[in-house]
Amino acid sequence: MICVRRARPDDAPGIAAVHVAAWRSAYAGILDEAYLAKLSETRLAAFYTRAILDRRDGHAVFVATAGGQDQPGDAPGPEAAIVGFASGGRARRRGLAEGEVETLYVLDDFRERAIGRRLMRAMAAHLRVIGCGSALVWVLAENPARYFYAHLGGKEAMTDMVTVAGRPVKQTAFTWPSIEALLSATAQVKES
Repeated sequence: MICVRRARPDDAPGIAAVHVAAWRSAYAGILDEAYLAKLSETRLAAFYTRAILDRRDGHAVFVATAGGQDQPGDAPGPEAAIVGFASGGRARRRGLAEGEVETLYVLDDFRERAIGRRLMRAMAAHLRVIGCGSALVWVLAENPARYFYAHLGGKEAMTDMVTVAGRPVKQTAFTWPSIEALLSATAQVKES
């Protein structure tokens, strides 16, 4: 069973493990291999602990867990493992949208199971609750995940350069002018 719920501080190591695995998979050939090899789960776990506790600008982190008895509000079950996560809040850069999905990563073995869609829905619902009427996500232009966002109705709004590991990389903003459109695009699907 897959459960999507708000992240707790003790989820940070699992989130960090997903981050490292997803970056090494998704960004191979896009980002410097030496940089990807040096990603630190320990350092990222500390970062995500702070991110989970930081509620400024409506920030929130959601996790998808598989197995165990994990349910929203309960302690993780003995077999529950984090297999994906998403984070976001009010848009960091004003003008394109009111809310922003800052991260969304799912382990390769759990793709094609609607987990990304469910995490996007959790973020969209959260953004609506904090008063955001529109949403955006930035994705590296060469990342195949850009098709996922387009499939959910995201429209390419602009491109920009971001520096990763000291190297400029092109990124694309996908926007949903209506948060309701994103909620509709991510409506419940039967779990497989």
